[in-house]
Amino acid sequence: MELQILAILDDIFRFITSGNIGGIPTIVVMILPFVVGLIVGYLVHKFLKIAIIAGIILVVVAYLGFFGLSLSALKNLSDIYGPVAIQYGVLLIGILPLGLGFFVGLIIGFIFS
Repeated sequence: MELQILAILDDIFRFITSGNIGGIPTIVVMILPFVVGLIVGYLVHKFLKIAIIAGIILVVVAYLGFFGLSLSALKNLSDIYGPVAIQYGVLLIGILPLGLGFFVGLIIGFIFS
């Protein structure tokens, strides 16, 4: 059992360090989604702070009556733009090679920013 695991790991490391995909070394193709995930995670963390503050300001302004905020208008916006956002998210995940590296980078970038 242990020898099979070591043989599988040996095959994986041999694949990573040898050969290329479309003229690009395999290790670069594997690292690129991770780096993109780190950047996106960092930016999501920073934008999330701004979005929370903006949301709190919006709720206070709506409570004071300076701005009308209705749930039906928000539901209409989510009905219009929700499927489009999901479609682009699926497209992004489908295009990125080795999407697991992207998600690992996203989590690490979000946590350590």
